[in-house]
Amino acid sequence: MIPETSHPGRWWHRIGDGRIQCDLCPRDCKLHEGQRGACFVRKMENGAMVLTTYGRSSGFCIDPIEKKPLNHFYPGSSVFSFGTAGCNLACKFCQNWDISKSRDMDRLMDSAGPEEIARAAVRMGCKSVAYTYNDPVIFAEYAIDTARACREAGLKNVAVTAGYMHEQARREFYAVMDAANVDLKGFTDDFYVKYCGGQLQPILDTLVYLKKETDVWLEITTLLIPTLNDSDAEVRALAEWIMRELGPDVPLHFSAFHPDYKLRDLPATPPASLSHARELALAAGLHYVYVGNVHDTSGDTTYCPSCGKPLIVRDWYEILDYRLDDRGACPDCGALVAGRFERFERPFGARRIPVALHPA
Repeated sequence: MIPETSHPGRWWHRIGDGRIQCDLCPRDCKLHEGQRGACFVRKMENGAMVLTTYGRSSGFCIDPIEKKPLNHFYPGSSVFSFGTAGCNLACKFCQNWDISKSRDMDRLMDSAGPEEIARAAVRMGCKSVAYTYNDPVIFAEYAIDTARACREAGLKNVAVTAGYMHEQARREFYAVMDAANVDLKGFTDDFYVKYCGGQLQPILDTLVYLKKETDVWLEITTLLIPTLNDSDAEVRALAEWIMRELGPDVPLHFSAFHPDYKLRDLPATPPASLSHARELALAAGLHYVYVGNVHDTSGDTTYCPSCGKPLIVRDWYEILDYRLDDRGACPDCGALVAGRFERFERPFGARRIPVALHPA
């Protein structure tokens, strides 16, 4: 276990009764001396906000970029991934609950500063660094410093997040990010309140901000949970909102739920439900809709939005065929596929390679 250290925190103010208020996310936690926020990693110490997980990680790993999931951001490349502990939402269906819900920090088994992470990612041939596993919003100071070091080293930065943050922090955070996959966990406020401990509107605000005010490449993931957020009406409403507010070129991933954490009484998502949701979203006008956490080559494949030909054929995280040119254009009709592309040589594959920066 890496000993806890305190790093000066940002986005907070004093509220006049001896407490401070965290301004990072819409929870607006008000803290007494020694008290931690709902995320557990932000704390009032000596009258100020501190981040207790700066430089401390639950582990480092090299992943395929498709695992984030990002299907239109340098497909086939490898990404150096890490997270910390804690979360500012309280999703009852959390698939990484052993990390995101950690309270004793026993998952923080490795340490590294921003420059060390950048050097490691370059040394291991990665295209980008991903802030993932738990939500990077709550370790934003660490993520921002690391992202700056990575940019100086020629690396791209990827945020995998629920998007639950306030405007000022959001602007500073995404100023150093190149891509984001945002979890849109459902499409009703009731679902967010009851199953996530949050609200829907701040996530929608983040999505609109990313699409309309930044150059960050954006993809969206919705974990489809049987009986809770998988009705035809809700899936249509979600897809139609994306089409109306973000446009047809933002990729949408429907991912399979498996019983976990506090929702062990529900069944896993049937593959047919994912395929049906995909068809509904395509019918709403979205160009790129995928399924995840299941083997479905058709649902994993990128098709030309103009002529419909398969352009990137995938089986889970494995690229079986790649036909785009360096600009991301279809070789059959010349239409451009939305995304970030470069010369494609050979895919990293479906490997997952754990990395110890400080071997025992």
